[in-house]
Amino acid sequence: MTVTTVPSATNGPRTLPRSPGYGATWSELVEQVRDFGQYPTRAEAERVTRVVLSALGGHVVGDERVDLARALPEEAARVIADQVPATRPLTAQEFVDAVAARRQGATSATARWDVSSVLSVLPSLAGDDLVDRILSQLPPGYALLFGRAELTPTP
Repeated sequence: MTVTTVPSATNGPRTLPRSPGYGATWSELVEQVRDFGQYPTRAEAERVTRVVLSALGGHVVGDERVDLARALPEEAARVIADQVPATRPLTAQEFVDAVAARRQGATSATARWDVSSVLSVLPSLAGDDLVDRILSQLPPGYALLFGRAELTPTP
């Protein structure tokens, strides 16, 4: 059994027991991203996955951060957990631009593709309920990055 420790904003570090074979593996996650984003190599899909998850890790806080880390493969959980919480929430466009700044040669358009390629596979790993909770703590506009329609109530 492997143990992963992730920070919790409310109760200090939490230890998450994991048994081998828990959920998807890192390789399976990267392959899902590679397939969804149509990346030519596994290495490129892995780089994109790391960059996007590290950016996301700073913006998901509290129990949602812990639950997301628990739902993801151990290596992905570490990428999320190792991030310092952001001092202010980024808009969806600012988030995409922050990812572009982390990827050499990326444009806003390619970064949006990268972000959507990674975030769109998370519901299959984390579940729709957790993704709904994550989206509720992020500014408007992120739902589209997760491959969902962003519905707003009419006045």
